[in-house]
Amino acid sequence: MASIVQKPSDLDFPESSQDIAQTKKSSKKSPQTKISVCDVMKNNTSSIIKKMEFQVPAYLQQYTDLYTAYLHSFDQIFGTCYIAEKEFFDKLEIDQNTLKSFDNCSKTFRDVISSQIDTSTQFLNTYVKMRISTIDSFDRYAQVMMRIYANMLSQFNSTFEDKW
Repeated sequence: MASIVQKPSDLDFPESSQDIAQTKKSSKKSPQTKISVCDVMKNNTSSIIKKMEFQVPAYLQQYTDLYTAYLHSFDQIFGTCYIAEKEFFDKLEIDQNTLKSFDNCSKTFRDVISSQIDTSTQFLNTYVKMRISTIDSFDRYAQVMMRIYANMLSQFNSTFEDKW
């Protein structure tokens, strides 16, 4: 599979309004250049897809930064509560057996959540691999169908060439 991360210089899309304007001017200067509907559709579609592909790493990094900020915020809240509440709960002199039971329960809860996180990660990994495999299968199918379609168009054109 191709690498997702590309340098902006490797891409085929205009980077600014000025570049787009320049492209429009240059396309007006050469009216004798023959283009087809297929050229227009392929070039413009590829340009958009490459631009979207180029944005994926930035999008993922931004989401990661956001999620990390949430996690750090919750961690800080619990750290602040620990400092504020430690003295209060220490003065209550709660029975040590009760605290040990609470600690065991908390550790069990922690282990269950940790296991669920691992399972969720494994599920997502398998899910992504399955989706990629599905896309690969579709690509192979589409290539076969495009070859058949191209042969059909070729036969259609050759039928009309004989009549024209």
